[in-house]
Amino acid sequence: MTEPTAPVNLRRYRRIRNAVVVWLTLVIVGAFLLRIPRIHILEHTARNLYFHVPMWFTLMAAALVSAYHSLRYLQSGDPIRDLRAREAARVGIAFGLLGLATGIVWARFTWYLGTSLWWNFDPKQSFVVIQLLIYGAYFVLRGAVEDPEKRGRVAAVYNLFACVTMPFLLYVLPRQMESLHPGAEGSPAFSDITHPIMRLVFYPAVIGFIGLFWVLYTQRVRLALLERRLEMLQATMLEAKS
Repeated sequence: MTEPTAPVNLRRYRRIRNAVVVWLTLVIVGAFLLRIPRIHILEHTARNLYFHVPMWFTLMAAALVSAYHSLRYLQSGDPIRDLRAREAARVGIAFGLLGLATGIVWARFTWYLGTSLWWNFDPKQSFVVIQLLIYGAYFVLRGAVEDPEKRGRVAAVYNLFACVTMPFLLYVLPRQMESLHPGAEGSPAFSDITHPIMRLVFYPAVIGFIGLFWVLYTQRVRLALLERRLEMLQATMLEAKS
């Protein structure tokens, strides 16, 4: 087992972490205090736009980061690349689940208001679940292969496949079907239901949540590196005893 390379730059990590905390604090304050116009059906639930949609942008950013490191792993065989790909996908799935949860609650109190429905297999919702299951299978696949090198190669190829499916499942296909979701066939576009003043918070929210992904991802990488070094230390101690 080789020593991992490219350790985390702690000084840079702390600077970015502090900046993200301040940035998101301002975003959250603006999300709840900034006056927004009355939007048909959505009313004040429109403020969920600042949280729900950035979750999906963050998932896509995480998928790109994960796929990049999977590609680099296939090129170099460096285990740190496989580690980074795994942790980016892990954090990305967490944001995807949050995006799904905020979407379900939002739909319940807008689209399905007055009914007992929480889920109606809307094309956008259904394709999102399929996408998350594809990434869930990535971790099932990793757990099914014991050899580290083989696991890294197989997982990297599958991860690239998962990333390629994302634009089709989250954007292209849902837009071709009738849906209650904005931007789909028969529904207004995103720009038609958002007032320009809301974008003063929305776009910074996207940046802030992607920054939060980077912070959490970096923390996960640091933890994984520490666990790896501990395993190496334990292996060295066992060899010394034998």
